[in-house]
Amino acid sequence: MKENNYAVIMAGGVGSRFWPMSVEENPKQFLDVLGIGKTLIQLTYERLCNVVPEDHIFIVTNEQYVELVKTQIPNIKNTQILTEPERKNTAPCITYAAAKIYAINQDANLVVAPSDHLILKENKFIRIINTALNRASKEDRILTLGIKPTRPDTGYGYIQFHQDGDLLPGQISKVKQFTEKPNREMAEIFLKSGDYYWNSGIFIWKAHTILKALQKFKPDLHELFCDQFEVYNTPAEYDYVNDAFRKCESISIDFAIMENAKNVDVVLADFDWSDLGTWGSLFDNLDKDVNGNSIKGAKTHVFNSNNCLINLPDNREAIVQGLNNHIVVESENRLLILDKKAEQNLKKYLKSIQEN
Repeated sequence: MKENNYAVIMAGGVGSRFWPMSVEENPKQFLDVLGIGKTLIQLTYERLCNVVPEDHIFIVTNEQYVELVKTQIPNIKNTQILTEPERKNTAPCITYAAAKIYAINQDANLVVAPSDHLILKENKFIRIINTALNRASKEDRILTLGIKPTRPDTGYGYIQFHQDGDLLPGQISKVKQFTEKPNREMAEIFLKSGDYYWNSGIFIWKAHTILKALQKFKPDLHELFCDQFEVYNTPAEYDYVNDAFRKCESISIDFAIMENAKNVDVVLADFDWSDLGTWGSLFDNLDKDVNGNSIKGAKTHVFNSNNCLINLPDNREAIVQGLNNHIVVESENRLLILDKKAEQNLKKYLKSIQEN
């Protein structure tokens, strides 16, 4: 059974909401944002080694990050690094990986995971993944892991599921619908209802199942990557895939498949999870002082400030006074001072800077 299990790590994003530390030449997944001596992609790789053979883990990343991947994961083989010539969101990335692995093993089961999530209680993660793999390997089902929401967060997608009796960790429920990033009012309704979980962005399915779904709902995308299966794992693969990426649309797997397919299940997960999508989500997972501040910086002095995330270089002497619920981060001569309530606007601010 385990010889049919494969993992795909999606590692091509820029992580702009983690500016100023995360920038295009060195994005979030390659940073030690937790300050524990390991980057997020290293933690993801080690975690997945517990559920699939090490040589069955494939990393899909932008061409410019190949050397970063090799440096941070020395055991990875060149054949396990799949490159995108340009960013086209998650559906093309997943289609490429699924087609390549299907060409290797037509019975392949896939775990698809982002490279930049924080997952604690890893024994529970392994149990939940194995439950999902067992279901996917036996039935033609598309599975995602659902996380019980703790707040009405508007930055996550929500999964509504059929609730039969008490909810149990590891329970598999059929999905009613997906809602991508609702407004605050809807998020509060979802939280109160009890039958909505956050969409973790971690998927489990047979390679055959997801390719069949793509053929049904996104035939143009399927044809670009699957009309010549014989090129995969040959020298012709590189040019073939690059041509497919250039021609395909940019679309997420949520919009391409998850919102359309009827054979979707959610596994109710009980491990601690964060997508670490923003400084605020990182702040929730950091140690804090008696005033609720998370402070990094050997020469940083904080007065009359509460509930702030402050991350400054050790050689920068700084005084921070009178701030509440703010993010203060400096990296490589870039400085961010941002109200935590406004962090969803960071991408808009960065776009404005680029345009000017």
